[in-house]
Amino acid sequence: MRDRSKVPVARLSALLTILFLGPAFHSATASAAVTRIEIASRAPFENGREFGERGAYESIRGKVHFAVDPRHESNATVVDLDLALRNGAGLVEFAADLLILAPKDLARSNGAILYDVNNRGNLVSLGMFNGGADGFLMRQGYIIVSSGWIAEVVPGNNRLILDAPVATDDGRPIAGPVRAEFVSDSDVPRKTIAHFDNQGSYPPTERGLKEATLTWRLNERDPRVPIPRGQWTLHQRHVEDDGRRSALPLIEIEVAGGIRAGYIYELIYEGQRPIVQGLGLAGIRDLVSFLKRDASERNPLRLGERPAAKYAYGFGVSQSGRALRMFLYDGFNADEQGRQVFDGVIPHVAGGGMGFFNHRFASPTRHNAQHDNHQYPADVFPFAYGDETEYLPGLTPPRTDGILRRAMAADVVPKVVHLQTSSEYWHRAGSLVHTDPGGVKDAEVPPEVRIYTVGGAQHGPGTGSPMEGGGGQLPRNPTDYRPLNRAILVALDRWVREGVEPPPSVYPRIADGTLAAWPEAASGWKPLPGVRYPEVIHQPELYFRGPDFDAHRIISVEPPRRVRLYGVGIPGYGPDGNERGCLLLPTVAVPVATFTSWNLRSRAIGAEGELLSLFGGHIPFPRTPEERRRTGDPRESLAERYDDFETYRRRFDEHTAKLVAERYLLEEDVPRLRKLAGANRPLFASGSDK
Repeated sequence: MRDRSKVPVARLSALLTILFLGPAFHSATASAAVTRIEIASRAPFENGREFGERGAYESIRGKVHFAVDPRHESNATVVDLDLALRNGAGLVEFAADLLILAPKDLARSNGAILYDVNNRGNLVSLGMFNGGADGFLMRQGYIIVSSGWIAEVVPGNNRLILDAPVATDDGRPIAGPVRAEFVSDSDVPRKTIAHFDNQGSYPPTERGLKEATLTWRLNERDPRVPIPRGQWTLHQRHVEDDGRRSALPLIEIEVAGGIRAGYIYELIYEGQRPIVQGLGLAGIRDLVSFLKRDASERNPLRLGERPAAKYAYGFGVSQSGRALRMFLYDGFNADEQGRQVFDGVIPHVAGGGMGFFNHRFASPTRHNAQHDNHQYPADVFPFAYGDETEYLPGLTPPRTDGILRRAMAADVVPKVVHLQTSSEYWHRAGSLVHTDPGGVKDAEVPPEVRIYTVGGAQHGPGTGSPMEGGGGQLPRNPTDYRPLNRAILVALDRWVREGVEPPPSVYPRIADGTLAAWPEAASGWKPLPGVRYPEVIHQPELYFRGPDFDAHRIISVEPPRRVRLYGVGIPGYGPDGNERGCLLLPTVAVPVATFTSWNLRSRAIGAEGELLSLFGGHIPFPRTPEERRRTGDPRESLAERYDDFETYRRRFDEHTAKLVAERYLLEEDVPRLRKLAGANRPLFASGSDK
């Protein structure tokens, strides 16, 4: 892999590509990498519903085909691209499923693509923006585009899939170590080794099947205990749906006596046929650039003699938010002609990581967490957007790098809104986005970046009311942060189009004491009756994965060897157990409970006391001073906080108005939030819901 920050963007290969593909391929503004787009169907969206001035939307499905030059500098970071089969013109071909949701009359769009980096083949933008807001994205006029970028997704339920080639050694199969870790929340006889459903796994070689090892351990730091080879069996099958066959087989493992809840199982084997998965990121680059710039009839978003979209924003959630960070880090925001792809990006609840997206034997499904999947190459240096230096033993000289380094060198830096919840600090190393790798000082945030930490929330939006069960020791956190998402998107759009600065970043900082050490004694947390504070946190580690990992992203050591921990912190706690230094919705800023960004696994799902991955909790305040004294609760009761419901409502409304004035909330979301406040009326002994 070459460092694009040291190489100017080449022009010659792009011109040769156009010549190879002939006159039918060429247009004055065409992206050389998109060869054709096949439209399979057009259908009314939501039964032809009209969205105000934007009119009706239609759903367009099809496939986009690509051909990229492995010799072009813009493709130099695609791992193993030089080992993929080439066509007669020396190009590597691949394809991706395509979905477009656009106004039927493109002239009524707002002229911007919202590219949905789908999560394991499933759209994320509709739920995160439209949820609870009655077609928000459509009313805003966005053209929503999504395409397959993951090859291990198995077909079914309209999941979007990448069709990418396999790397070979002059036509001979490539083999290498593959590690598959999985945890079940219940006792089951067999389970997929991919950990997540609907994802394939690399098939073992004949030798790999014979020599594979399986271990189990209760906690991540526990010694691995081997399970004898005769006590487990692998079952492989390719998944077919509507005539389509999965690129990778669905592999399930059956263990004698069953798979026990909560335990970490780890299968290591020699796998084969690594997919050139990095083409998924290249495909996003080339499709978006094509839709923005190609004025030919091949562009389904052409409006008259020009493209309908002038701007493009990338949006990803969790896994796909991490993909956006790696997209930027690997230099994909410049197309083959050096032009900027995304004008703005929103990596949402991505935390401090990137992902296992562009490696040999890549597995994009994998993440890093405290209890499971901890040792995959997802949360790796660099973590911050600006340059940071990693001073660690054994590194000579220290490494200096940043997520935006290549984009800065190529002058294609997008506006970045890093939006995360306080839950990411426990589960996804969110503090490393804005500190140095050791977690001892605040990082310098580039002017093109805003960071917003939503306090008192969990990874996924809550339902507005706490939910019991779900495997946690606490009811689940109810905070629905999606109103903030909507306001932030509006602010990003104005930032790009008009140069209007968005609201200032809000996140906990070391300098003002709002970012704290996570152990209970240093965090500001006051013990609460019947509540167990976490004794663990997800803390990324530097690993040795073999001599070819740093330069080529090829893993040869499994499991990897630990080198050193990175430093993480959390938002510190105020006297009511709620978090400081964060952007707070009125439900948290004017609270009736403590909203934790962590929850612990219950005994029912095994590994009791480990973090319940990505979930938060909810601990109601005592209602009266008498209840507080009786239970030994250090928090003020509702009666001590608020004279009555009207006092609570007034303070709630005041905080809501402040957020609207500061542009963290839209006026249209005020009635929805007020409804949540009204639902708390029964908690108060008197007062009326006015």
